[in-house]
Amino acid sequence: MDRATFEAALTREGFEIVSITMKPDGVNPEHVHPFDARLLVLDGEITITRDGKAETFRPGDSCAMPANYPHAERVGPQGVAYIAGRRAV
Repeated sequence: MDRATFEAALTREGFEIVSITMKPDGVNPEHVHPFDARLLVLDGEITITRDGKAETFRPGDSCAMPANYPHAERVGPQGVAYIAGRRAV
């Protein structure tokens, strides 16, 4: 999916759009967010682990995470840059 299409969908569905960059090899242990989240990777990679399953996302990949859903994040060796949508529940 391209950035313009992703951002248009976020706006249409009431998400706030933020740009996020994370440093290489960063780790966020298991946590939850008080909002629904969607992301589109622009550069680098991020691995998200949920329900014991790890999935790696690279440029052009997107995923969704409902509010209060436990997950962990591990950033690849090049770091990661992504567009995130956040919508309060």
